[in-house]
Amino acid sequence: MRRIKILVVEDSIVFRELLIRMLKTDPVLDVVATANNPYEARDAILEYHPDVMTLDIELPRMNGIEFLRKLMPQYPLPTVVISALSEGVFEALDAGAVDFVNKPSGMNGKQLADFMRNELITKVKIASTVKVGNLKRLPSSPGGRIASASSRSKKIIAIGASTGGTEAIFDVVKCFDRDIPGVVIVQHMPPGFTKMYAERLNNQCVVSVKEAQTGMQVLPGQVLIAPGDAHMRLIRMNGGYQVECKKGERVSGHCPSVDVLFESVAKAAGKDGIGVILTGMGADGAQGLLNMRQVSAETIGQNEASCVVYGMPKVAYEIGAVKYQIPLNGIAQKIYSLLDN
Repeated sequence: MRRIKILVVEDSIVFRELLIRMLKTDPVLDVVATANNPYEARDAILEYHPDVMTLDIELPRMNGIEFLRKLMPQYPLPTVVISALSEGVFEALDAGAVDFVNKPSGMNGKQLADFMRNELITKVKIASTVKVGNLKRLPSSPGGRIASASSRSKKIIAIGASTGGTEAIFDVVKCFDRDIPGVVIVQHMPPGFTKMYAERLNNQCVVSVKEAQTGMQVLPGQVLIAPGDAHMRLIRMNGGYQVECKKGERVSGHCPSVDVLFESVAKAAGKDGIGVILTGMGADGAQGLLNMRQVSAETIGQNEASCVVYGMPKVAYEIGAVKYQIPLNGIAQKIYSLLDN
């Protein structure tokens, strides 16, 4: 069995030792080197050729974001950022990181170890499979004008994503104009980060983007993102739509779950739904998208070549849930063309 070589970049000796100890509990993972700062990390990369790097954002001599921006164009290395709740996580993802692990606080030693083991090991393994070249941003095709208000009044666009999804969602949503029908999104992300992510998108896009709360109406020109610790469902109410956000057990391995959202859209919107499944590991969303297609909703899957991880879209495609398979930079345009039909 081929082992995954890991470089750990962390300036805290205590936390670095915890990371090493957690990673070593999995026989597939091999910590080949550690580094205290980006300069040591650069030397270790050249010497050990790791498969994956774990990276703290706050580092001496150069922060992790600046390091990624310098490293990735020359040496594209799958990277999992480890950070406390911070806007810097999204800057790191934009700079080329594959995913992030929230550095938790307020846990006892066992809770911290269990959390890091479950989160960290899973994400490091996923990162080792990533095609880092697909993290390069391609220009997205602009959307287009929608035919008439009446043709879109009942439409709903539902999007689901996981690994690589923060940037993929941005590439789609940035093409939406204010006349886009209501959009509901599940992106696998811890609580706290979803609100920060929604605010970031809101500042970067023409449409309004908010973290969803129970009772919010789904309105044209507005995007609602499921909170990081609750399932979001679409509900038909008084001739329109609103969302319900409730904590619950994981579905398809996740809370929030894309399957839960898509299944609710199939029930509430029927043929007026448009479902989009983007990059991500696993199968969450595939069955829900199939439910949407079975009630005559339009369904779109990101194609393999443009995915960071071709997991969720692959499963959806293989079970017949995907009607249109499209590169990421053409998805917004396809949504508009479906709305015009």
